[in-house]
Amino acid sequence: MRLKGKVAIVTGAASGFGAETARLYAKEGAKVVIADLNIAGAEKVAAEIGEAAVAIKCDVSKRPDVDATVNLAMSKFGSVDIVVNNAGFTHKNQPFLNVDEATFDRCFDVNVKAIYHMINAVVPMMRAKKSGCIINVGSTAGIRPRPGLSWYNASKGAANLLSKSLAVELAPDNIRVNVICPVMGDTGMLGDFMGVPDTPENRAKFIATIPMGRLSTPRDIANAAVFLASEEASFLTGVELPVDGGRTV
Repeated sequence: MRLKGKVAIVTGAASGFGAETARLYAKEGAKVVIADLNIAGAEKVAAEIGEAAVAIKCDVSKRPDVDATVNLAMSKFGSVDIVVNNAGFTHKNQPFLNVDEATFDRCFDVNVKAIYHMINAVVPMMRAKKSGCIINVGSTAGIRPRPGLSWYNASKGAANLLSKSLAVELAPDNIRVNVICPVMGDTGMLGDFMGVPDTPENRAKFIATIPMGRLSTPRDIANAAVFLASEEASFLTGVELPVDGGRTV
């Protein structure tokens, strides 16, 4: 098992990419804290996993919630070795002038400020033990942006670059920071990304922009998250990893 003895926090883990990452982490031997605003969904995923998982309600944009999540990991499992900042938010695909300020703020609070909160919460303990792995879930939107998602694109561009900057600053402490950049996947946010009804015809138009001819899946992202957290990736930091079927080529 590639993550045996490790303790991980996965945010936005009640469904989609986060839920599959939590499941695969547990399968690979890790203890997992499943953090999500959707506590019912988080508890369901934790129940599926069993004793190796615990759920907590967490708004990643609020520092007290992030602190409570880290404290739960420490009290329940005794450590935090891996953090996957997966929780995300998007506005509906539309002209940028139509996006109101509250939605703009929520995009940056969840996609960027949440990383700030988590970094501040976990880095001191990781520095103390000279070990840690932080994986941010950015997006191909921050590499090759799609029209109609300008503010979301900007937030993910920030997450992508922030990951590289943190990697350089934390490398002397043996704390690795990498970012996974998924192409759009069949998750709850797909309809907002497309900005049109989720029909086979509309999906086909977006899939046509992905050379490998399909959307990303939660397992695609989870596989990348396991690799980046494993000893096999022990010399990888600052990597911006597109999991995108060739979309950003």
